[in-house]
Amino acid sequence: MQRVKLASGIELDVVDQGPRDAPALIFLHGFPESHRTWRHQIAHLSDRYRCIAPDQRGYRGSSKPQDVASYTPDKLIGDVFQLADALGVDKFTIVGHDWGGAIAWGVALMGQMNGRVTRAVIANAPHPLGFSRLVWLNRHQREASQYMRTFKDTSHDDLVREHGLGAMLLLAFGDRLDGGEDRMEPEERAALTQDWLDRDAAFGMLNWYRASPLYVPAMDEPYEIPADRPLPAVPPLAIPTLVVWALEDFALPPENLEGIEELVTDLTLVRVPGSGHFVPWEAPGPVNAAMDEFLGRTG
Repeated sequence: MQRVKLASGIELDVVDQGPRDAPALIFLHGFPESHRTWRHQIAHLSDRYRCIAPDQRGYRGSSKPQDVASYTPDKLIGDVFQLADALGVDKFTIVGHDWGGAIAWGVALMGQMNGRVTRAVIANAPHPLGFSRLVWLNRHQREASQYMRTFKDTSHDDLVREHGLGAMLLLAFGDRLDGGEDRMEPEERAALTQDWLDRDAAFGMLNWYRASPLYVPAMDEPYEIPADRPLPAVPPLAIPTLVVWALEDFALPPENLEGIEELVTDLTLVRVPGSGHFVPWEAPGPVNAAMDEFLGRTG
């Protein structure tokens, strides 16, 4: 782990493991985890690739600005390119899961234009256009996404100040917590729950949701895309892209894969049955195998 200061002044704690002259993979974790999301993949790949995995802004020991405006997608995407600059990395493969996957889509789309991102690996993070459409038209996805409305609601902030992020997770999910939790090593679970007690980090993590322009409609709103909320204009992603999708994800059902071939023109799609949302550590074997095949073939 090293401390890396970005051009913006944001400081990130970063794991940088593997040969410095090897192809670089930048791993982006999701909510509410850390770089440890990718522990199995880094261990598996770091003999052949330079594996770079930050704790993103708002998480753990990295910078945790408390204002919502510091977490808009442009700043989170900018962190990735600034991190690459700080580490002397010109071109790289972006790898993301959950919120890290959402940012990875943006990094990939920008990176295909500036030539810096050569490939993308996305695990259980929907394409931004497909998800924006689905929360309006699909009852299953809309119901599964209501927790985002809870996270955006600042009336619960006193609960977080008193008890940490875990209280907000219980409020939002109740007994719907992902069944894959029993696959997490006890020491990993203990470290993660300790992280959630940091109040500044709790609000940093929640600000990812609060700064997002994505609107999740209430269950009683019409099931149609309103004229005053047009879908985002997103160009096709043309770089080689691997999408790994765990099929037992209660927050992101497989309907998110419908029409993805129209949005990603060089797509490799791997479905992982029997795994919930946190597929990088719930099902590391299939994820590692998919990445081995994809990175080897596209390298």
